[in-house]
Amino acid sequence: MQDITYIGEPVSDSATFKLLPFDMQAFMLQHNGLIAYLGGIHIRGCCKEPLWHSLHEAWQGETAFWRTYTSIKQSDLPFAQDAVGNQFFLRRGQVWFLDTETGETQNLEVNFGRFIEGVDRFPDQALDLRAVITFRDLGGGALMPGELLAVYPPYCIQAEDENFDLTRMPTDVRLGSLANLYKQIRRLKPGQKIRLRKDY
Repeated sequence: MQDITYIGEPVSDSATFKLLPFDMQAFMLQHNGLIAYLGGIHIRGCCKEPLWHSLHEAWQGETAFWRTYTSIKQSDLPFAQDAVGNQFFLRRGQVWFLDTETGETQNLEVNFGRFIEGVDRFPDQALDLRAVITFRDLGGGALMPGELLAVYPPYCIQAEDENFDLTRMPTDVRLGSLANLYKQIRRLKPGQKIRLRKDY
């Protein structure tokens, strides 16, 4: 993978490591999670610190995704995220995508190994790098480890102005903001008008 800005320390959370499929274990032994493409993909690691990098924290912690998103099961393994906080998780050997604004999921119909291969060989096709590229071109540079990009207005909102405001923020703050948005809009009808305000 290119433009790597972070590689996790060696495996320190052996309990979580033992629960992973063999191909993911092999990856973690080589790279215990990493951030690549200037923040375009963050693969979590089996570690106790930092919490923003912890696979266990995202999987079973107090803010685990299954606790918020009705489309996510407790057994779903959220092993990675993109630059704006959308999630990639493993369900029954298949990689799925979670849109964290809407809670919608999509089966990508590849296993973990094929997903990593696709990201490595065809990052522009496997990942949505629009926000990262725009942020870089505007002079923001690369995201620092432990940061995500906030997008305003949210992608799921059809706004009159198609320009997006991009703001870097700590991972936990961004994911909390997305969870709040999801809770507020999940029962709205398509086309229903709402008024937004930034919560950051």
